[in-house]
Amino acid sequence: MGSQAAPKEDYKLKDTKPQLGERWPHGGLRGGGGWISSERATSTYDLVEQMFYLYVRVVKAKNLPTNPVTGNCDPYVEVKLGNYKGKTKHFEKKTNPEWNQVFAFSKEKIQSSVVEVYVRDREMVSRDDYIGKVVFDMNEVPTRVPPDSPLAPQWYRLEDRHSDAKVRGEVMLAVWMGTQADEAFPEAWHSDAASVHGEGVYNIRSKVYVSPKLWYLRVNVIEAQDVEPRDRSQPPQAFVKAQVGNQVLKTKLCQTKTTNPMWNEDLLFVAAEPFEEHLVLTVENKIGAAKDEEMGKITLSLNIFERRLDHRPVHSRWFNLERFGFGVLEGDKRHELKFSSRIHLRVCLEGAYHVLDESTMYISDVRPTARQLWKQPIGILEVGILSAQGLLPMKTKDGRGTTDAYCVAKYGQKWVRTRTITESFNPKWNEQYTWEVYDPCTVITLGVFDNCHLGGNDKPADSRIGKVRIRLSTLEMDRIYTNSYPLLVLQPSGLKKMGELQLAVRFTCLSLANIIYLYGHPLLPKMHYLHPFTVNQLDSLRYQAMTIVAVSLGRADPPLRKEVVEYMLDVDSHMWSMRRSKANFFRIVSLFSGVISMSKWLGEVCHWKNPVTTILVHVLFFILICYPELILPTIFLYMFLIGIWNFRFRPRHPPHMDTKLSWAEAVHPDELDEEFDTFPTSKLQDVVRMRYDRLRSVAGRIQTVVGDIATQGERFQALLSWRDPRATSMFVIFCLIVAVLLYVTPFQMIALLAGIFWLRHPRFRSKLPSVPSNFFRRLPSCADSML
Repeated sequence: MGSQAAPKEDYKLKDTKPQLGERWPHGGLRGGGGWISSERATSTYDLVEQMFYLYVRVVKAKNLPTNPVTGNCDPYVEVKLGNYKGKTKHFEKKTNPEWNQVFAFSKEKIQSSVVEVYVRDREMVSRDDYIGKVVFDMNEVPTRVPPDSPLAPQWYRLEDRHSDAKVRGEVMLAVWMGTQADEAFPEAWHSDAASVHGEGVYNIRSKVYVSPKLWYLRVNVIEAQDVEPRDRSQPPQAFVKAQVGNQVLKTKLCQTKTTNPMWNEDLLFVAAEPFEEHLVLTVENKIGAAKDEEMGKITLSLNIFERRLDHRPVHSRWFNLERFGFGVLEGDKRHELKFSSRIHLRVCLEGAYHVLDESTMYISDVRPTARQLWKQPIGILEVGILSAQGLLPMKTKDGRGTTDAYCVAKYGQKWVRTRTITESFNPKWNEQYTWEVYDPCTVITLGVFDNCHLGGNDKPADSRIGKVRIRLSTLEMDRIYTNSYPLLVLQPSGLKKMGELQLAVRFTCLSLANIIYLYGHPLLPKMHYLHPFTVNQLDSLRYQAMTIVAVSLGRADPPLRKEVVEYMLDVDSHMWSMRRSKANFFRIVSLFSGVISMSKWLGEVCHWKNPVTTILVHVLFFILICYPELILPTIFLYMFLIGIWNFRFRPRHPPHMDTKLSWAEAVHPDELDEEFDTFPTSKLQDVVRMRYDRLRSVAGRIQTVVGDIATQGERFQALLSWRDPRATSMFVIFCLIVAVLLYVTPFQMIALLAGIFWLRHPRFRSKLPSVPSNFFRRLPSCADSML
């Protein structure tokens, strides 16, 4: 237990001092010697620590000799630097192959003074044949600095293994020293991942992904005409089933049994561009409890529907339905012109809503779907994903624990994924990404994961290492924040720190006037307020949107997997959790603590605990009574002074995951077990019964509190509702007397008497409740009518 108590401080945010920006050696192309720090902060890579790489671009070869035995040549290139080897793919029976592959060797790990490029001939049975090599001295390699143009590759004659004699054949290469700002960097093979081969190489590259563009599809089913069931003797009780992809919705049953049913009901779906899914509508007849019969069907492409940019109504259209129930004998009549049943629809793609695919608490984008409605960006967000420290082993490989970590960042429609650094507990990515910001009250989410899809690893899903959220409005403008964020994960065994993520973040303001203007405007587009969705609709639409995004990003190459997307979008945030309920309860308690401490202070003033304070309050009170016009200015001046006073204590760090606030440190093991239970439950009956009883007791207490609040409100209503005729008549007469008194007495006199009475000395006070509170508590409420 002692070891667990020690790292509590470890759950906090820490300041870091990385060396950001470009620092170039006087050497290579720049001439001179030694290191200098660039005066100019570079526009692209100034939020990451500079990492140097030796790049080798292998373009192609020509005139390679064939094997004297087989008469063929199956060439590939091996680039060797010290202990690191990278290989190109091999071609079969080709003497003029083209590879166009780049190899990047981290300068930190270079132990050799030469880089060797071997051309080999792949043999199926014996050892691969040696064709020739080219050797470069590391001191002669030029340095290339973006925005210089890429270094032009050159033809090099191949040398024999032992002598300096040239052999037949040439290879085209470019070798240079550069940084991660080089455009060859993302697609290169990395010595950081030298153990990864084959398909795995594509799985470890850094990539930028774009979420699919989502639209809400509103299908207003108005009516149908001439729908006929198989049994003509009985008019049908019809309803419409609509399907888009995996989403299925049904209208209510038409109240009357008729062949011309009416519904006038809205069904809402989420659709993604390009619209590959179709809208499939079937008109069905309810025959029995679990039996429906199809009476007509239609399949419509989503591209035929209008895209609406405001709340103006869309034109409705009639569509003919395909008929069902043609018998064998009627088969020949199929092609005859036959009067068909038809359906009346009003369908549109809603462009003025923002399709919510993430929790509104952590929203990262609030723009409407239609691009015509977008405003100008108000800022730029730049994030340097530097490194992670002290990661825990996530899996075992060859009997030892390893972690292949990568980081994913999501803001707006743009997702980024860093390259995977294999077998390292302290990976250094040093990759920088930029986003346009359209609203400062949005959140960027970053998650760290363990890559389980490298060659030969059969673990089904990438494991979560932790998550960081940063709300942009909590950042000061144009300041670089360099912090180390704790990566905390709640596991069935309890809270665990998985390591730390080091970030550099800068929020640059493009238009301060626009930011100030935004603070007075609604967060979501105005259609959300003019024609709002119900809570249930929002929940189901958000779930559908998440699913579509997860499927779409899972189809990219390399895929951003479903488990990663769901963790980043907080897919299970709505599930019941005892821990979260407690945490939210204590958040409310701490909110009221300010009010409670204020009322305590007022109580002490009234009870003359500190006579000096009470006398000062009396003085202030008399001044305000004599000059009532000072009351409001005094209140606002007081708030201004509090704000100025609190400026000294303003937070200096962006917010981070708070274990105390989340109630994660003191959580009971059984509550954790319940939080990680599947839905529906997979636990034993006894455990479920115990949890159900516990839930009932908690819900019972909540129910009592809610009932008490309702009772107080109903007592206020009872003052004038004559539920208690005596109480209401007393209150009505009291109101008349007070009205007359207030009319004839100056307001200052009333306020003065009320204040002196309220601030009276304890010796003039009774321990019993006051007359108004006694009267109020005696009033009736609707609780009497509750069963």
